[in-house]
Amino acid sequence: MPAKRVLYMSGSLGLGHITRDLAIARELRKLHPAMELAWLAGSPADRLIKEAGEELLPEAADLADENAVAEQSADGATLSLIRYVGRARKQWAQNVEVFLRVTRERPFDLIIGDETYEVVRAFKKNPGLKKYPFAMIYDFVGVDAMSGNLLERLGVYMLNHSWAKSYKRAPSYVDLSLFVGEVEDVPDRSFGFMLPNRREWAKRRCQFVGHVFPFDPARYADRSALRRRLGYGDEPLVVCSIGGTAIGRPLLELCAQAYPIIREKIPDLRMVLVGGPRLSGDSLDVPAGVEVKGYVPALYEYFAASDLSIVQGGGTTTLELTALRRPFLFFPIEGHCEQEVQVAARLARHQAGIRMTLSRTPPAALADAVAANIGKTATWPHIQADGARRAAELISGLMGR
Repeated sequence: MPAKRVLYMSGSLGLGHITRDLAIARELRKLHPAMELAWLAGSPADRLIKEAGEELLPEAADLADENAVAEQSADGATLSLIRYVGRARKQWAQNVEVFLRVTRERPFDLIIGDETYEVVRAFKKNPGLKKYPFAMIYDFVGVDAMSGNLLERLGVYMLNHSWAKSYKRAPSYVDLSLFVGEVEDVPDRSFGFMLPNRREWAKRRCQFVGHVFPFDPARYADRSALRRRLGYGDEPLVVCSIGGTAIGRPLLELCAQAYPIIREKIPDLRMVLVGGPRLSGDSLDVPAGVEVKGYVPALYEYFAASDLSIVQGGGTTTLELTALRRPFLFFPIEGHCEQEVQVAARLARHQAGIRMTLSRTPPAALADAVAANIGKTATWPHIQADGARRAAELISGLMGR
């Protein structure tokens, strides 16, 4: 029997998608060792794909830079998803063209898309474009208006109306819908006026796989050995990270401003700022004693080693810290409905993390929050961490079609 050939298209906004996609791919290979897997993803996800030794198709270079659109749509550290979606339509059309070119020129047994909404939209408009079984991965359902602006509210309603179409029948354009998380992570409310309930929509459409991590949390129980390997001693360690875009620059600047105040309270404290792949450490003005890094592979190891982490409100980063049982402060991007509403609600349910707001947090207030939470023992329940295996098993069911 010839080896199965799979195309994996990963959403390229930030790094959260690709880290879980690589974890799912590893589990798929355990089930199908001879599988031939090719990837489509833009920057900065392409970097992780190459580092993992995976096959990145040359057409990936033609994908639009969605992170640049998000950064251009942001107002400082504020980002409206509706504004981003409105500006990203041209880039989404470009990505669809790349996807269709790849699938016309190469045969596949299966397509996997992680939040590739542009592909789903193309399939809905023209079902004839779908040539192969298609699995779609979600981690949130529906969007929310974050202001009283009538245009934003109208945009939210239109997006949710499109999302909620064909509620009572299975869509022909998706063969398998996976939700990364649990049923309770989907808001138990409607998409909008005269629209269906979001949680009921997800229960009809999706298989819930639980949480997906690129690591086994149990491997990081020995923090002392991990800290020695990373070059740190017994001094209190604070890790500050903003993820895969440069939108969080003001958060890192706030951490740097708070550092001297924190040192007055905790004299031997060490602070590490991680700018990620799109923010050069050289571009940050920091006081003496603050360690600055750019992109860090396996950043979760630094989280595991920390006594406290300060992060944005991304779903991947905050859940990694929850699974690693490390205390953390999180700052949802203001105006970003997924982070401010759905991720924040998920963390509240898990009783993990301290939510803060960048625009209302001066350096002295951040210093007080660090002093109050550093080194705290996790009291929240352990969370399930085998979602990659569960997702691979469900996807495997499509391989024979």
